[in-house]
Amino acid sequence: MNILIIESTCDETAAAVVTDQLEVLGSVVASQDKLHERFRGVVPEIAARAHLERMLPVIDETLEKSGIALRDVDAIAVAHTPGLAGSLLIGVVTAKTLAMALGVPIIGINHLYGHIYACRLAAGKDVFPCVGLVVSGGHTSLYDCQSPLEFNLLGGTIDDAAGEAFDKVASMLGLPFPGGPHVGRVASQGNPQSFQLPRSFIHDQDRLQFSFSGLKTAVRYQLAAPGEDLPPGETLDEKLVADLAASFQAAVVDCLVAKSMAALSKTGHSRLCVGGGVAANRHLRAELEKCCAQTGHELVIAPLQLCTDNAVMGAIAIEKLRAGLVDDLELDAQPGLIR
Repeated sequence: MNILIIESTCDETAAAVVTDQLEVLGSVVASQDKLHERFRGVVPEIAARAHLERMLPVIDETLEKSGIALRDVDAIAVAHTPGLAGSLLIGVVTAKTLAMALGVPIIGINHLYGHIYACRLAAGKDVFPCVGLVVSGGHTSLYDCQSPLEFNLLGGTIDDAAGEAFDKVASMLGLPFPGGPHVGRVASQGNPQSFQLPRSFIHDQDRLQFSFSGLKTAVRYQLAAPGEDLPPGETLDEKLVADLAASFQAAVVDCLVAKSMAALSKTGHSRLCVGGGVAANRHLRAELEKCCAQTGHELVIAPLQLCTDNAVMGAIAIEKLRAGLVDDLELDAQPGLIR
């Protein structure tokens, strides 16, 4: 069977064709980074309009790469939760229209679960049960993943997501959007011990939650006193930027690693699976590898091309299809997280 998967939860318009044997026939991702760059963040209205313009061309290109025609599609899958309301709506309406026109099943998928399923695709084997860490621009969450269809939330951020914090700190430091890659690049040239920044909840092993709002504020206060305006990024000393970026990155990574290890201990699982845009961060990957090697846990991190939003990870729909868990044309976009 050929499953056409549509992804439009935030600012990437993506589609993929994956077989029920998890063979990826084709994948296309249209980035919107240039559209949002001058705003230093994603503007929901701009994102939705860009999806509207790009959705059908992306699907056409995906089918062409896959070597199949639209009539050869046996099911449609679409990420319908969580995400930006307007962006989700474009993907869901497109999926429902195609499913109705083709007379094929439609399957709604949880975008965050897809990030963990990307690890299943990368491993080439079953990775469940495991602890799943989703770390992205909009979410930072830990899951007890009993199976591809049974995810139980262990804890998450109570304010900012890690990726959002990276973007905001990048803006303070005068670095381009999206901030994660640029903070990581600059941090590699700095001293992570230059600034003593907060690591919320890191010593409370029973509390599997994250908080990055205070960390973000602490970075700001290193640049300007409370009530004062931030200095323009181009006026900042390069060493200050590198050291502050390194210290900030170290604080985020320390929290992510500590809570992941605590989740492994709490659940008794032997495997940690990590996905989401921030999972592309080299320092995070290195620290997780080091800690898992010390504790004897297996680590599976999604490959770089499957960390940022893409449609291939929506292959988790195949698990639902096998279980007979299909939706109907009442499927709706759900911006809030459905667990």
